[in-house]
Amino acid sequence: MNSSVNKYHSKGRGLPGWKLPCLCFILLLSAVLNLLFIFCLPRKLFSDTAYSTVVEDRSGVLLGARIAEDGQWRFPERDSLPMKYEKALLRFEDKYFYIHPGVNPFSIMRALSGNIKSGRVTSGGSTLTMQVIRILREGQPRTVKEKILEAFMALRLETRCSKKRILCLYASHAPFGGNVVGIDAASWRYFGTSPESLSWGEAATLAVLPNAPSYIHPGKNRGKLLDKRNALLTDLFEHHAMDSLTWAAAISEPLPDEPKALPQNAFHYVERLAKDSAGRTIRTSLDISIQQNVEHILSRHHAELSRIGIEDLCAVVLDVRTMTPLAYVGNVNPDEKRDGAQVDIITSPRSTGSILKPLLYCSLLQDGMILPYTLLPDVPVNINGFAPQNFDRTYSGAVSAEKALARSLNVPAVHMLREYTVPRFHELLKKAGMTTLTREASHYGLALILGGAEGTLEDITRIYASLSGEYQDFGSVSEDFPLTDKISLYYTFSALGEVNRPDEIDPHLVPSIGKVAWKTGTSYGYRDAWAVGVTPEIAVGVWAGNASGRGVAGLTGARTAGPVLFDILSLFPRGEFFPRPDEAYGTYGEVCHDSGSLAGIHCEKVDTLLIPMEGLKSRPCTYHREIAGRKAFILPPSMEWYYVQGHPEYEGMPKEAVSESGEERMMEFIYPEMGSVMTIPRQLDGTVRGIVFNLAHRDPGATVFWHLDDTYIGQTKFMHQMSLIPSEGKHTVTVVDDKGRSYSLGFEIL
Repeated sequence: MNSSVNKYHSKGRGLPGWKLPCLCFILLLSAVLNLLFIFCLPRKLFSDTAYSTVVEDRSGVLLGARIAEDGQWRFPERDSLPMKYEKALLRFEDKYFYIHPGVNPFSIMRALSGNIKSGRVTSGGSTLTMQVIRILREGQPRTVKEKILEAFMALRLETRCSKKRILCLYASHAPFGGNVVGIDAASWRYFGTSPESLSWGEAATLAVLPNAPSYIHPGKNRGKLLDKRNALLTDLFEHHAMDSLTWAAAISEPLPDEPKALPQNAFHYVERLAKDSAGRTIRTSLDISIQQNVEHILSRHHAELSRIGIEDLCAVVLDVRTMTPLAYVGNVNPDEKRDGAQVDIITSPRSTGSILKPLLYCSLLQDGMILPYTLLPDVPVNINGFAPQNFDRTYSGAVSAEKALARSLNVPAVHMLREYTVPRFHELLKKAGMTTLTREASHYGLALILGGAEGTLEDITRIYASLSGEYQDFGSVSEDFPLTDKISLYYTFSALGEVNRPDEIDPHLVPSIGKVAWKTGTSYGYRDAWAVGVTPEIAVGVWAGNASGRGVAGLTGARTAGPVLFDILSLFPRGEFFPRPDEAYGTYGEVCHDSGSLAGIHCEKVDTLLIPMEGLKSRPCTYHREIAGRKAFILPPSMEWYYVQGHPEYEGMPKEAVSESGEERMMEFIYPEMGSVMTIPRQLDGTVRGIVFNLAHRDPGATVFWHLDDTYIGQTKFMHQMSLIPSEGKHTVTVVDDKGRSYSLGFEIL
């Protein structure tokens, strides 16, 4: 035997000559088929498919959606299917889905037999897996070759994806008639609900609809659609998917009518997210219940406001702990046909009015430049041509910083900003989160505190929320948020808690109402009305006006936006107000009872007050002094002239000192102030009015003689006012009283 083998090999023989090429061919073919099998599917399935943008609330409830770029309502792919729809789908389309490997030979043979008997194609025998491939290869002809290719690719899909994933791929991309694609879009468009909430009748309808979406459609051929649905429901009943009562109820359900509109909650927020994250499902922090309630409140107020020409209204509610929105209404009733309805005013820059005053007050406290009740001047002022006035055109002479904030007085706020400086406040606002300050500080000037800059409701509300967040150590909108001193924040909240409510309810008398730190703002020309409120839990911002910028007489933050704010706040349970901070965050200081400043050596009434650490660096009282042998609280003449009108207990300078020409200043100009730069006012008809110079004198019976430069122009007694029409340039007004005491004021006319 060995010799025969050797003889065979000695002749160079191996395998028969025809077998080796065949083996190589088989191996090569097998390798090619394996490669084709492995790579017959794209790396990412449906990668070129355009999806709708879907926006949900915090618990997954649909807020709204935007159509896909290709004009189809096609929600992003699901990762699970509701039980009713899955059972109905499998019973109708592919009973053996969880058994076959992607291709069901028995279904194919049954379909082939049926087609031969009928003489035409009545069934394709495709499994759900093969149908996924057909959808993936949209536009391919319905041929035998294509069917074989679908089967081949279906086998590969089964090795690549789980059965659950394949079901989701089908349900997410199946056509449901018209431009409705996928179970989610179909469920909302035909039944106005999510797939998870479908009834048996609804689930069965959607299970049969993709079978012939261009022929069987809720808008046509309703009889055939009903027959198919009921046949499926009966099949499900016979296979114990439901009991007889459920079956009877499902059979009696009506078919859907024409497609429904999708929900339109938080319209502007959905629009905003759709621009930034198109084609995705976005789970937001919004709460659908709060959102709908806020939309209802705004719609109700808008019905009244629109009658007086106020067309636009928006609001945002933020969770202080997370700094995320709970409700977002970019503009009321966006579906109305009115100019501005589509404008998201929450992100639109608007004049801030007085809404920034609490930030200035808090920063001055934090830096030790004032104490909570420091007296501030509240008299007419002209600073290089800038002559701010209080909203009610009245003056207090002197007012505590806390009351100036609570009453939103403009003149004391300008004095505070002048002390703090515009550049510092400008930088502070940017660090706090204002994104609209795109110009240098000098561009805004002192008007920055009165609405000279624009801000967005989103930024402002976030800043207010940050004040609360910093106080409670929740954090803020920015890492370097500049207002962090808890004592300063506490006094700021306390002042804002004293702002009069629009409903005139005193929370001190009605504790069940709850206390809110809130602030209003009204821009020049009655164009913007603001109201922002903050509690330890939430921050609410409201804006009212016209998107066009048209002003409306009577539009104010307190009367227009304020009532909306408190209606929104009423949606939330009453909580405790900001508690007094621990003493460790500050220090105790001796404070003058009358001036609110650190007590000086002549201050007789002294209070012990918890103040910020930096407060010990603030200026001591300058209003108490010893004169004529006794200690007295004496304001400058201009402040005194107004102050005494509201404070009859004020004694001022001792009478024996008034009649003497001592070192104390006896006269002071109320208006204008030293160094003012002014223009000559004119009437509407062009005539010149002149500038009224107003002088305060401590002696009510004194006679005052007036001089403009070197020219005598007249005298006054009791009411010291003089109207002057100076020429352009620099001038000096000098007043001399009947005891020879004089005072001069320099000014400039442009």
